[in-house]
Amino acid sequence: MFTLKSLQKSRTFKYGIPMLLLVVGGSFGLREFTQIRYDAQKINRKLDPSLEARVSKQDQSRVLENEYEKMKGANLDEWKNIRGPRPWENSKDFQEQQRKTQR
Repeated sequence: MFTLKSLQKSRTFKYGIPMLLLVVGGSFGLREFTQIRYDAQKINRKLDPSLEARVSKQDQSRVLENEYEKMKGANLDEWKNIRGPRPWENSKDFQEQQRKTQR
C-alpha cells in the first residue's frame, strides 16, 4: 500500500507516464489517419482515358531510347548558356539585348 501512495505522489508517474503515452499513442493515431487520407486520394485519382491508354501502351525503356537517339544527333559543342532575365529586369529589353549579342 505504501508503494501505491508513493507512486501517486511521484511527478514521473503523475506527468511523465501520461505524456509518454500521449506521444507514442499519438504517433500511431496519426499514422492511421494519414493512411486513410492517402487511400482516399488513391481511390479518387483517375487518369484521362486517352492518357491512360498512351501510358500503358508505351514501354518506358522505349521512350528513354527514343530520347537518347534524339540527343545523340544534337551538336553540343556549339552550345551556349544564356541566362534568363532577373525579376527586376524588363524581359523584352533583355531578350532584345541577347539577340543582338548573338549575331
